[in-house]
Amino acid sequence: MATLYIIGTPIGNLGDLSFRAVEILKTADLVACEDTRQTAKLLNHLGIRTKTVSCRSHNEELAAKKIIALLDSGCTVAYASDAGTPALSDPGALLVRKAVEAGHQAIPIPGPSAFACLLSVSGGMGKSVLFEGFLSPKPGRRRSRLKELLAMDASFIVYESPHRVVKLFEDLAELDASRYTCVGREMTKVYEEYVRGEVGDVFEILRQRAEKNEIRGEFSVYIASGKCR
Repeated sequence: MATLYIIGTPIGNLGDLSFRAVEILKTADLVACEDTRQTAKLLNHLGIRTKTVSCRSHNEELAAKKIIALLDSGCTVAYASDAGTPALSDPGALLVRKAVEAGHQAIPIPGPSAFACLLSVSGGMGKSVLFEGFLSPKPGRRRSRLKELLAMDASFIVYESPHRVVKLFEDLAELDASRYTCVGREMTKVYEEYVRGEVGDVFEILRQRAEKNEIRGEFSVYIASGKCR
């Protein structure tokens, strides 16, 4: 039985990588990764020369077979997605399932997650929080899902691109403008920013920025439950 380590990697600031993650990346026989070019930047920064292999969403089934064959031969494999924790809006879940089914261990190496980072500074008081990840880019599906999420007795967190975040808040403002929200932009990076307040007010801030072509970076959005306004 061999070991597959699931590595949480920085979402921005490289200093957030744990000592344990560095040690595993150094000593593993192979680093499987969502994008070999992206992971190479991290490994080069650390002076690590471990061989890498691609295992991304579109080839995860085939890559998993190759990785499991290596595990079967006794190799230790580390898996890292581009940023954050694998399987949270990133590939990795299929690889873990296949590895465990083949009789190997899947061990987490805790690390950064945009979900956990935003939740920790959201100021949200609710007990239950739903992680939704990316909503559908199709307006009808996005709005329909938002209605379902807003009707639940739980807060929720979604991820959004700079190209659609204003549309997201336009929908939210029309559905329930008074909900409390916390928006994290470029978390842990140079231009890190947090905007908190009612959905309607945050929508207006983002709308004005969009008019000036000032929407930049990746967004994580916390929406409080109806009981936590």
